[in-house]
Amino acid sequence: MVSREQISIAIIGAGAAGLMAAIHAGRSSEGRLGPIVAFDGARTIGAKILVAGGGRCNVTHHEVLPEDYAGSSRNAIRKVLRAYPVDAVIAFFEAEGVTLKREDTGKLFPTTNKARTVLDALLRSVENAGAEVRHPARIDSIDPVPDGFHIQGDELDVHAERVILCTGGKALPKTGSDGLGLEIVQRLGHSVTAAIHPALVPLLLPEGDAVCELSGIAAPVTLSIRTGAGRPIAAYSAPILCTHFGVSGPVVLDASRYLLAARAAGEAAEAYVDWLPDEDRGEFERAMLSSSGQVTCQGILRGRFPERLLRMLLLAGGVDATDRVRTLTKVQRIGVLEALFNHRLDVVGDRGYTFAEATAGGVPLSEIRLDSMESRIVPGLHLAGEICDVDGRVGGFNFQWAWASGFLAGRAASRLAAQTS
Repeated sequence: MVSREQISIAIIGAGAAGLMAAIHAGRSSEGRLGPIVAFDGARTIGAKILVAGGGRCNVTHHEVLPEDYAGSSRNAIRKVLRAYPVDAVIAFFEAEGVTLKREDTGKLFPTTNKARTVLDALLRSVENAGAEVRHPARIDSIDPVPDGFHIQGDELDVHAERVILCTGGKALPKTGSDGLGLEIVQRLGHSVTAAIHPALVPLLLPEGDAVCELSGIAAPVTLSIRTGAGRPIAAYSAPILCTHFGVSGPVVLDASRYLLAARAAGEAAEAYVDWLPDEDRGEFERAMLSSSGQVTCQGILRGRFPERLLRMLLLAGGVDATDRVRTLTKVQRIGVLEALFNHRLDVVGDRGYTFAEATAGGVPLSEIRLDSMESRIVPGLHLAGEICDVDGRVGGFNFQWAWASGFLAGRAASRLAAQTS
C-alpha cells in the first residue's frame, strides 16, 4: 500500500511546457510552498525536445505573431504570447548559459547545435528553482477533492493543492504524448474540440503517383489548400520534399493541418502546388507564345527544375519534352500552365501521429483564464502547452507557445497556492 504523498503543485508532463511551468512555479514560491513536482511517464525525459529541429532544437522564432497559429482565437493566443515574448525566452536561456543564434529562416537554435544543451539547461533550472522531476511516473487519474486533487498512477498516490496539466496531445506517441491527458481533462469536465488530428505532418499520395517517383527531390513552391468549391483556405511558400510515400518538407507540414481540418469538417479540400512561385503565370504564358519556333517544352523550362521533376511536370501537362512550344494547341498550353502553376496533389491521407510534430485541437482557450492558464471549469487546475487548442507552424512557434503558457501557469499556480497555504 503506497502512502499518500502531500505536495503543493503537481505538474503532469515534463516536456517543454511542463519544465517551464516547474521552473517558474519554483521561482515564484520563494520557498513558501511544499514540494513542487513534475511527473512524466516517459523513460526518456524531454524526448520531444531532443528530437526537435533534427536534434538541434529550434527553441523559438525571431518573430512570433498570433497569425502563426491556428486553433483558438488569435486574440486569446495573443494574450498568452504577450506575457512571455521571444525576448524573454532568449533572456531566460542566456541566463541559463544557452546562447541562441538566428538562422536565415528566422529560427533560433542553440549555438552548440545540440538539443541536449537546451534540455540540460531546463533540468538544471528546475533543480535550482527548488522543483523536482520524477520519471517514469505515469498518471492514470486526477480527481478533485475539497482541498485540492487526488492523483493516482503506477505506485503513485499523491495529494496536490494545485495541478498543471502539460500532457501534450497525441503527436510522437513514443515520447509519451499518447492522448491520455485529453481523456483526463474531459473526465474533469472540460470539452475538447470536435476534431483532434495531426498537425505538421507529411501527406500521403496514392501508390505509384508520379510525385512519389521523384523521391529525394526538393524544390521551393507555394502550396495552397482550397475547398472543393475553390475557396482559398491557406497558402504557404517554402520547400517541398518529394518522398516515396508522398510529400513532406516545411511547406507541407505548415499546410497539412488546414487540409486535414477542412476534411475533418466535411469539406472536400484539396492541395495545389505552384512549382514556379516566383514567376507570374500570365508572363510565362506570354513567353511561351512569343518563343522562337525551335524552342522545345524542355528548353523553355531547363534550369528551373531538376531533370526528373521537369519531365514529370511536362508529362502531367500532357506534352512531350521535345514538343515545340509554338506548335502547342491552346489545350496543351493550358495543360502545361496548370501543371506548373496549379498542380493538384491527390492527397489520400497523412502519416499519422507517429510522424506528426504537433496535434491540432484540444481544450479551447475560452475555457481557460488567460492571465493564469487556470481552468474556468475546475478551480486549481491549470493547463499549458499542446493540450490547449493551439498549434503553430514550423519554425519554433509551438515551443514558444509552450514556454509562454508554461510560464503563466507555473507562476500563477505558485502565487495562488501561496495565498491558501
